[in-house]
Amino acid sequence: MVEDRSSVSSNDMLDGEGLQGPHSAARFSHVLQKDAFLVFRSLCKLSMKPLADGPPDPRSHELRSKIVSLQLLLSVLQGAGPVFRTHEMFVNAIKQYLCVALSKNGVSSVPEVFELSLAIFLTLLSHFKVHLKMQIEVFFREIFLTILETSTSSFEHKWMVIQTLTRICADAQCVVDIYVNYDCDLNAANIFERLVNDLSKIAMGRSGQELGMTPLQELSLRKKGLECLVSILKCMVEWSKDMYVNPNLQANLGQEHPSDGEAGELKLPEQLAGRRDSASSLDSTLSAAATQADHPEQYEVIKQQKDIIEHGIELFNKKPKRGIQYLQDQGMLGTTAEDIAQFLQQEDRLDTTQVGEFLGENSKFNREVMYGYVDQLDFCGRDFVSALRAFLEGFRLPGEAQKIDRLMEKFAARYLECNQGQTLFASADTAYVLAYSIIMLTTDLHSPQVKNKMTKEQYIKMNRGINDSKDLPEEYLSSIYDEIAGKKIAMKESREFSVTPKSSKQSVASEKQRRLLYNMEMEQMAKTAKALMEAVSHAQAPFFSATHLEHVRPMFKLAWTPLLAAFSVGLQDCDDPEVASLCLEGIRCAIRIASIFSMQLERDAYVQALARFTLLTASSSITEMKQKNIDTIKTLITVAHTDGNYLGNSWHEILRCISQLELAQLIGTGVKTRYISGGVRDRDVGIRGLPPGSEEFMPLGLGTLVGGPDRRQMAHIQESVGETSSQSVVVAVDRIFTGSTRLDGNAIVDFVRWLCAVSMDELASAHQARMFSLQKIVEISYYNMNRIRLQWSRIWQVIGDHFNKVGCSPNEDVAIFAVDSLRQLSMKFLEKGELANFRFQKDFLRPFEHIMKKNRSPTIRDMVIRCVAQMVNSQAANIRSGWKNIFSVFHQAAGDHDETIVELAFQTTGHIVMNTFQQHFGAAIDSFQDAVKCLSEFVCNAAFPDTSMEAIRLIRHCARYVSDRPQALREYTSDDMNVAPGDRVWVRGWFPILFELSCIINRCKLDVRTRGLTVMFEIMKSYGGSFEQHWWHDLFRIVFRIFDNMKLPEQQTEKTEWMTTTCNHALYAICDVFTQFYEPLSQILLGDLFTQLQWCVRQDNEQLARSGTNCLENLVILNGEKFSPDVWNITCCCMLEIFQNTSPQALLTWRPAGQDEDTADGKHLDPDLDSQSQSSYDRAPSERGHSQMSSDDTWRGRPGTRVSDQKLFAGLLIKCVVQLELIQTVDNIVFFPATSKKEDADNMAAAQRDALEEAEPSGGEACPDQGMYGHMTSAHLFKLLDCLLESHNFAKDFNSNNEQRTALWRAGFKGKSKPNLLKQETSSLACSLRILFRMYSDPGLQDSWPDIQTRLLLVCSEALAYFISLTSESHREAWNSLLMLLLTRTLRLPDLKFRPHASVYYPHLCEMMQFDVIPELRAVLRRFFLRIGSVFHIAAGDGPRDGPLLERSPAS
Repeated sequence: MVEDRSSVSSNDMLDGEGLQGPHSAARFSHVLQKDAFLVFRSLCKLSMKPLADGPPDPRSHELRSKIVSLQLLLSVLQGAGPVFRTHEMFVNAIKQYLCVALSKNGVSSVPEVFELSLAIFLTLLSHFKVHLKMQIEVFFREIFLTILETSTSSFEHKWMVIQTLTRICADAQCVVDIYVNYDCDLNAANIFERLVNDLSKIAMGRSGQELGMTPLQELSLRKKGLECLVSILKCMVEWSKDMYVNPNLQANLGQEHPSDGEAGELKLPEQLAGRRDSASSLDSTLSAAATQADHPEQYEVIKQQKDIIEHGIELFNKKPKRGIQYLQDQGMLGTTAEDIAQFLQQEDRLDTTQVGEFLGENSKFNREVMYGYVDQLDFCGRDFVSALRAFLEGFRLPGEAQKIDRLMEKFAARYLECNQGQTLFASADTAYVLAYSIIMLTTDLHSPQVKNKMTKEQYIKMNRGINDSKDLPEEYLSSIYDEIAGKKIAMKESREFSVTPKSSKQSVASEKQRRLLYNMEMEQMAKTAKALMEAVSHAQAPFFSATHLEHVRPMFKLAWTPLLAAFSVGLQDCDDPEVASLCLEGIRCAIRIASIFSMQLERDAYVQALARFTLLTASSSITEMKQKNIDTIKTLITVAHTDGNYLGNSWHEILRCISQLELAQLIGTGVKTRYISGGVRDRDVGIRGLPPGSEEFMPLGLGTLVGGPDRRQMAHIQESVGETSSQSVVVAVDRIFTGSTRLDGNAIVDFVRWLCAVSMDELASAHQARMFSLQKIVEISYYNMNRIRLQWSRIWQVIGDHFNKVGCSPNEDVAIFAVDSLRQLSMKFLEKGELANFRFQKDFLRPFEHIMKKNRSPTIRDMVIRCVAQMVNSQAANIRSGWKNIFSVFHQAAGDHDETIVELAFQTTGHIVMNTFQQHFGAAIDSFQDAVKCLSEFVCNAAFPDTSMEAIRLIRHCARYVSDRPQALREYTSDDMNVAPGDRVWVRGWFPILFELSCIINRCKLDVRTRGLTVMFEIMKSYGGSFEQHWWHDLFRIVFRIFDNMKLPEQQTEKTEWMTTTCNHALYAICDVFTQFYEPLSQILLGDLFTQLQWCVRQDNEQLARSGTNCLENLVILNGEKFSPDVWNITCCCMLEIFQNTSPQALLTWRPAGQDEDTADGKHLDPDLDSQSQSSYDRAPSERGHSQMSSDDTWRGRPGTRVSDQKLFAGLLIKCVVQLELIQTVDNIVFFPATSKKEDADNMAAAQRDALEEAEPSGGEACPDQGMYGHMTSAHLFKLLDCLLESHNFAKDFNSNNEQRTALWRAGFKGKSKPNLLKQETSSLACSLRILFRMYSDPGLQDSWPDIQTRLLLVCSEALAYFISLTSESHREAWNSLLMLLLTRTLRLPDLKFRPHASVYYPHLCEMMQFDVIPELRAVLRRFFLRIGSVFHIAAGDGPRDGPLLERSPAS
């Protein structure tokens, strides 16, 4: 190589520097140190001696001395002691001499020299890097990386550089330091990034042809490149190893310890392992810089800023304005012109042409920037040309004349400003013109396009008169001409060189030409490097020694894409086993780093790459599988094993591959598809073999085989795939699943989630559902069941959901397997038991419920029931919250139409209720309600009446538990903590039972609901004694729902049936309960009960109405003695309301259609109350309440009757019945058991015997304690009298209204004879009379006798007057017993009371004589008249006896 002359001179200049000045010797504390310094310097200089031209001669003196000196330097450095390493003088010597020497020899074309230079550099890097930050940068940037990047550099050079890099990359401290000190330094190059990118390109082997390398050379270079990349990754792994948790070393469960080989550590190369005791790390710890704290965040911030600046510069170099705008937006550049000028001045990476263009622009802002830019330059004391050179080295002049013009103008002004009064120039104009002419001169002299060059004379002539019309001195101009001719004006040297000749891609014709080109490039490199080395020889830059783990994250972020590209390409297009193993190792390290720092995107990318190269999930045919693919599979499995805790979503890829691997194994081992069962090796979980005939296997690209492959093809496949079934692979796969117990809480959830996803894909396969993953799910559930509950419940959330789906699979085999697996898992899970108030079992067993709810297949439903039954039989003692699910499953089964399912479920439910509850009632309390609900569902299944009845019996049995064990219910605590302990028995025990019974009553057919009703009231009667008052309140809200009109069935027939059966039954039952528990119930229930009774009476249902009045009567008769006056008030008001509500008012107001007033044609029908009409009265005198209008006539309207009338008439009939019933009720309440009929009969008999006085003892007065009379006040009795008399008057009005009766009869009301209300007319009056006579003879009411007497006289006289006015024979007959009653009772009065009655009745009785009355009545009348005679002393012969009476009479 040609040696540059100037370099020697500069070295000589340095020569003196080392020992200048008096104090320099004093720097060394010993003369030996000084000698060492001098020897060292001499060796450096010797190594820089230039070689002769032409190819180097190995025997030449120069070359040998160069090599010796380099070897000596190397040994000096390698053996350097602490003084040499740290003393300032030696450090400076290395900077000033050695580094400059190396920059010269580092590009030598002599391999030996080059190699030695590299070795020295390595030593410097390991021992002295702390002091040589800038120098190391120059080395990397200008020499190493340039050689790697240059396409023309020789294989030997590349090989040596990459050998050196291999050693550098193996030192973790070194790798991290390079990143921290250069890539994270705003002023340094991105050495780590460039290094990785260059290595990646080499590793991809894209550069072979251009370099004229042999394929073998290219491959070895590729391997080296890969080796370096893998080393870098290993360094990162090593650096961050403290953050990695190996799942196999920390067991979450169990005490398993992995064997030595299992630790899964990435083995690092020996030189890395031994690195810690090398002097380098010792050195860096000693260094001053290393004492600084290491803050990764700060470096990250700087790195981000650097990236922004670099991006801004990139933009600027395309479009200056955009670049500046971007940097300002990012806050990396100020907005003022000064800020931008300073940026343009200081930033060397800007494209000089663009800077020139920007400064030359004519806009106001650009001009301000340009002025600022020039004003920052200092031209003081410089001659004009060197000032111009200084001005123009920062940018390339734009081509446009105006732009140059503006720049020169400003330059001239600035030059004069800096050198005021020290120039030859009259004004700035002179400087401006001269500057312009110098530019033209340099173009003219140095541009190859200009053929005729300007002479000195021409130049001088050109500049005449520019100095204020004078000339500048000729010698001045002449010297300018000479200087320009000697050296053109150009931009900074370093710039031109540092633009690396990447663009020289043109294919080189011959090896010789390539060598030539390379030698030129080398020379250029050497120049640049040397210039830069000299420039930084005095610079001080701190070098940080990194210590923090976090640096690896940004390093990996930076490098992951080129790394991935290199490894992918390596695996893709190279079958060399070494390349493949390096790539796989690299990917493994990358996954580890991405995992540790939870970089999901990066991790997933690498895992996907691995998965792709297993060929298992690819579309390519499995027959293409080679050794490298088998190794990839093994790597993937290892990753799963060692990095499982960090894999997150990447589990999906891995588990997909494992699933497909199982398929490959089946093919590899030659198992024909028809023999494939759900798993490779069947565990204890039996799986049915899949149906035969499923020959096709579409995944794995086996489409080619569908036609049944021939034997040879099959053998080939088995051979290529056979390796997948090797013992090691099978065991490794198994280890992933057994090792799942060691994954941490989050990782296991990811693992399970993706395993379920893969399982779904397997099962959904169009050709052949496989159960491999499903089986694995079952296995890992077994393995992981002993995890802490918190983790387990998260795992089960995923698995349970999967079982939900699988259990409802349309493929029955799959569903059966799922249910059976669930059963086995549940058995195991239940064995562990559960503490109170936990819900783990409930969550665990939920899939059974879901499958039962959603799967309609009888086989599966049957199986679910059997599984649950088996659990109950074997694990009853351990079940707690699981009972809920069990009853829920049976609840689903209870509504089934399949007899076996219902039967089986009911059997088990019965077993639970009868036996299990007996033993474990406490554990099942929480689901007691569910049990009752479940039984209720069985009852409501109309298809199986026997089961229904049996289920009601079981509900009755449940009541016994509540009654026997109230304590258990009281003490049970659970979610409903807001329920007071006292009420828990009700809320958890009684209420559910009674509520479900009421639901049964409302939902079921007659026989079942009747049974339900009976049991419901039986329970109330048996256990009501323990009920609190507010419980009763809740209970009757349910009971009254039975009568709720809204809930009654729609169809009329059903409604009628419902009223006559259930409502009726319920009404009596309620009254019984009320009577039994009168004390607690009377206060809360009476009002509601009366309302309910009124409701019943108002329904259009005769039987219900009768029952209503009946119940009212029973209620009062049974409980009246306990009634308070207030209760009597309520009772009487209730009766009054019923009387009023049921009064058939419409009988009087009804009009036929189209006729508002009836015509008078009814008049001549007057006497037509014939015997037929009478017969209806006589028909059944003994039956209570069958009136002359009883609907029992099964009355049907005549054909002409309107439907609305028919309905109205039917309702009116019922009202008439109710009125009669009510009258009877009042009678019974007051006088029970002395019935009125018996008394009427007695009266008749007495009359026949003519012995009325004797009859007295049988009268009501004789037994004053009977009935409720004694418990009622006169106010109550008067209220009832009002009711009766109102009813009597209404009947009287109707019976007297002949026209209305005729109209009704014609309209079809009531069959053969005209309607009448005789019975109501007479019985209401009879009852009134009885009450009045009873009160009149009651000594307790003596004060009220005058009022009673007035009332009695009024009623009786009106009655007699009405009787006399009757025209119809039969009507009068109806009054017989009433008249008998009236007269008999009056006769029994003492004389004093008899007198006023006799005097009032006398005229009426006389009138009666003209009628043809029955003999008994005549006998009574006779007695009456005889008594009058004796009382009023008008009969002869009685006078003396009755004297006193007569005299007293006025007083009466």
